[in-house]
Order: sequence, then structure tokens, then C-alpha cells
Amino acid sequence: MDWLYTISGFVVGLIVGVTGVGGGSLMTPLLVLFFGVSPATAVGTDLLYASITKSLGGWVHSRNGTVDWKVVKLLSLGSLPAALFTIALFKFLGLDERALSGLMTGVLSVALLLTAAALLLKNWIKRIALRDDGTVYELHHHHLPAATVVTGGIVGVLVTISSIGAGVLGTVALLFLYPRLSAAKVVGTDIAHAVPLTAVAGVGHMALGTVDLVLLGSLLLGSLPGIYLGSHLSAKVPEKVLRPILAVMLLVIGTRLVLN
Repeated sequence: MDWLYTISGFVVGLIVGVTGVGGGSLMTPLLVLFFGVSPATAVGTDLLYASITKSLGGWVHSRNGTVDWKVVKLLSLGSLPAALFTIALFKFLGLDERALSGLMTGVLSVALLLTAAALLLKNWIKRIALRDDGTVYELHHHHLPAATVVTGGIVGVLVTISSIGAGVLGTVALLFLYPRLSAAKVVGTDIAHAVPLTAVAGVGHMALGTVDLVLLGSLLLGSLPGIYLGSHLSAKVPEKVLRPILAVMLLVIGTRLVLN
């Protein structure tokens, strides 16, 4: 079975490398639906998987100057305490594996459907930030820091429960809050924020006993070369073709999880 995990890691890594999205939204449901891994273990393992795989991307974006560290700090002020609070709540409630898996399956299916919608509506979301005179609609600068912290908190809870939200949903939130940020900075800032968030949430899940380290190693063995290869292919594959295909895949997977 380990080699199947490695192949799956390679395929998901390839998709992430080409599109920049799809890590948690593909890996977690793949582990649950195809391999029969419990949702709690799939989420916990995927969070540590994401923190390791995104560290390289965050380092590259930092070197290229495509990270807005002020925004990362504001998002983290909301997301990291939210992740710790969610883990502490799980511990306090003492949910067994079955109850925890049921909760995570429900949130996971909703997160997948939201991610699919965000992928399909990404360009439309960009356009609604434009006024008729060509200027960009923005929140007043007095409200922007608080709105960013709150957004980070929402993403932190969603990521800790489902392992989904730090990618596409985080990017869409940044497009709403900071429409003047370049596309490269939106992606780089989102990845840089995802690294500490998924690490904190992943370590929290490890404390809960919902991380499979052998499974994690098998996935990384395939995903790291997959991401490397995919990043080199990304310029040759048009995003406008890949995005709707990925969105339809997530809609199908999310619907299946709802019906299960």
C-alpha cells in the first residue's frame, strides 16, 4: 500500500505544482474515499504534509520578494490562536475517533464545495472589486487590519478541522481585502501564511493522536518530486483550462462526501 500512497502523493504534488492549489482539497478526500483512512487521521496527516511541502514554496516567494509580511502577520494573529483554540476544544470535548471523523467529514465536504466555487468565480471576484471609473474598491484603512485578523481566524478554524482553506479560500479572501496586491504577492503571501498555520494545526493533531507518520513519509516521497516537476510544467499548461477541471473534480468529491 505504501507505493500507492507515494504515487498518489506524486499526482497531487504534480497538480499543486502546475496550478498552485489542490493540496489539502485533493489529498484529504483521496485518503478518505480511496484509501479508507479515517477523516481525523487524513486531516491531521495532511496538515503536516502541507506545512512541509509549502515551506519550499514560501522560501522561494520570500527570496523573490513576493510576500507581504505585514499581511502575513495580521492573518497569523487570527489564524494561529484559532487553530490552538480548536485543538484545545477537541481535547476538552474528548471526542472519540468516530465523533471527530463525523465532524471533520461534514466540514470537509462544505470546504470542498466552497473551494470549487472559489475556483470557478475567481476572475469574477477580481472584477467586482473594480468601480465603474476603473478605481479599486477597498476597505477603509482603519478597518482593514481588524478584517484581516478576523479572516485569519476563520481560515484557522476551517483549516484545523478540515485541512482545507489555506489555499484557494485564503487567496480569495486576500483578493477581497487587498485588491491592489499583485497576483504573485497574493499567492506568495497566502503560502507564507499557510506554513505556520498548517504546522501549528498539524502538531496539535499529533498531540491528539491523529497523525500517521509512516503515511506522511510515503506521501512526501512522491509529492516533493511531483511539485518540482509540476512547477516546471506550469508555464506550459493554461490555467484557464486546468481551473475548471479541478473545480469540477472538487465538486464531485464534495458531493460524494455529503452523500456518504
